[in-house]
Amino acid sequence: MSNKKNRIQPRTLKGFRDYLPDAMMPREELVNTARRVYRSYGFAPIDTPTLEYSEILLGKGSDETDRQMYRFRDHGDRDVGMRFDLTVPLARFAAQHIGTLGTPFKRYHIATVWRGENTQRGRYREFMQCDFDTIGTKSLVADIETALVIHDLMLAIGFDAFTVRVNNRQVLSGLLEKLELAEKSTEVLRALDKLGKIGPEKVSAEMQEVAGATAEQAAQVLKLAEIGGTSDEILSSLDKLIAGSEKGETGVGQLRELTQAAAAAGVPDERLQIDVSIARGLDYYTGTIFETFLGALPQIGSVCSGGRYNDLASLYTNQELPGIGASLGLDRLLAAMEDLGMIEQRTTPAEVFLPYFDEASLQAYIKIAAQLRGAGFNVELYPEAKKLGQQLKYADRRGFKVAVVAGDRELAENSCQLKDLKTGDTQTVSLADGAAELIAAIPKILRSTT
Repeated sequence: MSNKKNRIQPRTLKGFRDYLPDAMMPREELVNTARRVYRSYGFAPIDTPTLEYSEILLGKGSDETDRQMYRFRDHGDRDVGMRFDLTVPLARFAAQHIGTLGTPFKRYHIATVWRGENTQRGRYREFMQCDFDTIGTKSLVADIETALVIHDLMLAIGFDAFTVRVNNRQVLSGLLEKLELAEKSTEVLRALDKLGKIGPEKVSAEMQEVAGATAEQAAQVLKLAEIGGTSDEILSSLDKLIAGSEKGETGVGQLRELTQAAAAAGVPDERLQIDVSIARGLDYYTGTIFETFLGALPQIGSVCSGGRYNDLASLYTNQELPGIGASLGLDRLLAAMEDLGMIEQRTTPAEVFLPYFDEASLQAYIKIAAQLRGAGFNVELYPEAKKLGQQLKYADRRGFKVAVVAGDRELAENSCQLKDLKTGDTQTVSLADGAAELIAAIPKILRSTT
């Protein structure tokens, strides 16, 4: 017998969590959907090590991410850290391998990252990111495709009411040049990024205090951020406000071309909107910017964001590597889907439940399960011969959709009872001809339960 004093208490570290099947299945389905959409545009999968040399990671995010990084000395006494995002490893990866890969290079990366931050509801120290990027081209085609990937991804996940908001950092940069505030762009952008939270008056006050802007200069920046209307109306207003700034006019031209291309691809106006108030990423992004909001839950924030950057890997190589990409907010999106009732409460990936009644007939049950799996169904055979009621209680708890019930009488007649576990309806189905009738009947029930 084991010594109770030596037993280890089963527990997880603070900020980390286990995923039970009912949480892990929708998570896997979301990742598989993202993977399918990314691949449809030609993005190839990559992976990078969990551990990097600390010099690769330090100073590449912010002071905060440096403090949050899990850093230690390994068994070889090397100074190493665990990746805190997927962008910094991508920069190292691109600098190291781009000569072999060539450009443009399109990649997606779905992997776990770690940050030792203070935990709170929905924020953990271990979480997954779901990125895609196109590296090595400044072509606006890559920007357009990024918008289309985000749009197709949201549709594939199951959303219909959402808005991909798009801006171009060159528009604001051009205005700041006109206003002679270019050297204070970081401070202006940091203040402008708070517009939705603190309102225009406080943003104006912060611009004046921190960036040294005059009240008139702050008013012009806010005038840009408050431009609204249809895409054509916004672009017309921007043409007037930015006139005379080459950089600003370039940004407006790129926004015009992007929205026109998206419309040509069939994206409705309400799903792709210009929003010149978003100033995402401070100095990191240099061109097109994206943020995606759900129509039913705008308060949850952006669920897919990204943008264009001038040079991904200047710290690692002399080769200029411009790029554009975005990241799906996996955990935020799953929380939204749960709030909206979009996640089915199930703890099994199998749709079909096969009760087991008689050890003497085990081979018959194994055969039925194999035939159904061969036809593409996920099937679970109950491992013990118990009363039907007990087995159906198990099936109900796990969330099965149909049960194939075959007792001694049914097996003798080469048939079974196909039971809809949602309605309780049953029908007698033949098992002849490789269970062809059963295989044809199951999808009809599955369609009615979704």
